[in-house]
Amino acid sequence: MNKQIISFVLLLLFSCLVHGEDPYLTFEWKVTYGTISPLGVPQQVILINGQFPGPKINCTSNNNIVVNVINQLDEPFLITWKGIQQRKNSWQDGTLGTNCPIPPGKNFTYHFQVKDQIGSYYYHPTTALHRAVGGYGPITIYSRALIPVPFDTPADDFTLLVSDWYTNSHKSLKGLLDTGRSLGRPDGIVINGKSGKGDGKDEPMFTMVKGKTYRFRFCNVGMKDTINVRIQGHTMKLVEMEGSHTVQNLYELLDIHLGQCLSVLITADQNPKDYFIVATSRFTKESRVATATIRYANGKGSASPLEKKEAPEGWEWSLNQFNSFRWNLTASSARPNPQGSYHYGQINITRTIRLVSTAGVVNGKHRYAINGVSHTDPETPIKLAQYYGVADKVFKYGLCKDEYIPPSGNEVITIAPNVVNVTYRNFVEIILENHEKSVQSWHLDGFNFFAVAIAPGRWKPEMRQNYNLLDAVSRSTIQVYPNSWAAIITTLDNAGLWNLRSNALEKQYLGHQLYFSVNAPNTSLKDEYNMPDNDMLCGIIKGLPHPKPYSI
Repeated sequence: MNKQIISFVLLLLFSCLVHGEDPYLTFEWKVTYGTISPLGVPQQVILINGQFPGPKINCTSNNNIVVNVINQLDEPFLITWKGIQQRKNSWQDGTLGTNCPIPPGKNFTYHFQVKDQIGSYYYHPTTALHRAVGGYGPITIYSRALIPVPFDTPADDFTLLVSDWYTNSHKSLKGLLDTGRSLGRPDGIVINGKSGKGDGKDEPMFTMVKGKTYRFRFCNVGMKDTINVRIQGHTMKLVEMEGSHTVQNLYELLDIHLGQCLSVLITADQNPKDYFIVATSRFTKESRVATATIRYANGKGSASPLEKKEAPEGWEWSLNQFNSFRWNLTASSARPNPQGSYHYGQINITRTIRLVSTAGVVNGKHRYAINGVSHTDPETPIKLAQYYGVADKVFKYGLCKDEYIPPSGNEVITIAPNVVNVTYRNFVEIILENHEKSVQSWHLDGFNFFAVAIAPGRWKPEMRQNYNLLDAVSRSTIQVYPNSWAAIITTLDNAGLWNLRSNALEKQYLGHQLYFSVNAPNTSLKDEYNMPDNDMLCGIIKGLPHPKPYSI
């Protein structure tokens, strides 16, 4: 560590001791290129401290996380912390709407708190197409010691980051999109950066002891496809999904859509030998499969040959599985509003925002749009433009309307920063309509929401009578099936600028995202933190002094 970082860490530790703050965890990450072979073909990937996937952040609810990211790539780089709500602190969200990217050869220190959260998450790059070649890793937030968990402590805790994968470089993939072409089909699937051959000769990724129970955390960190997972010969008990304890149903197969994380319990109750973890692409013309090996301690025998055991074709089965997920209302857990969150179905909706996703061609290049607006990131991040009072020089509010009727002819698409003004602490209903032929997946920064319904067709107000207003899972990602809609409801109680984006990398890069600007009526430290002293400046505000800070 350099002297500045050491001084910063010492200052944080002193503050923790004097003010009785929650514990601090500090990390220093060097982001570099490296050559490995996830699919057996040598290729350039993005490493963090020489690792792919990157280092795991193990922390406890309310811990303070300090990560000094040193960019040793040849391009600007930025990381977001997917699912971490960054309460009052969108300055640390790491999207191109909130932060300037870290220039090559420079560093930026993130400082955030995992306030009132538990569960399974991950981090990933938000610049260019860097996510296509790594730079991602897991985040696990454990409950504090005094908070009961609705299952016995497992013998061990394993994380599996599953992803579709391309063998082309991120620059080649970006070149395809910049010239109006598509990424095409992925070349394969990886599990924790590897794709087992399934021939019984792979080294085990995990070891279990017969009779003991283990926690497996799955996240789909991919770019294009839903991935179905199973563990050969074993039943999975679902216990958590993106920070919410669930009703503990049993599954043999689980669909994990782009960006989604969940965890299951597995009991080692089979004949002691090797078994495969199987990850299979879903809703594709040709299934791609990857395996990882689990070995029983002192077991004898290789894993059995892969039997054909896939989820039924089509998405009806997947929709039925979604409807089986239920929030565990009897479990204690960290959450910002533990009382009101149990009764979300009794809160009056103050605003409905219906977001229709469409696609079209602009100047010979493919674009994706939300309510006719295809987002593009301005040189000056939106959050900084707001803070410095130059928003009118960077973007316009209100291009995206609450209601949108697609034209019957050719889609008219506006390419511009897509910013929606919303009222602080309003209880809103967001409808996501998918008019495409492929499954979509969406993520909302800054909040968890209640995924109350998914159904085919077009949404109408009378559809509300079919909402789950009792025990929908509180989460931050939601899938929308082809020619279908999804309804989510949430309280906008986190002041700041928050990104709603497609988890499909190609669609996100080509405009499938927007920002909700959640402004408190009074600029106060009670509602939102000040811009950090170390924040990077770029665009039209580069070199300007910091504005007057908020006060209490």
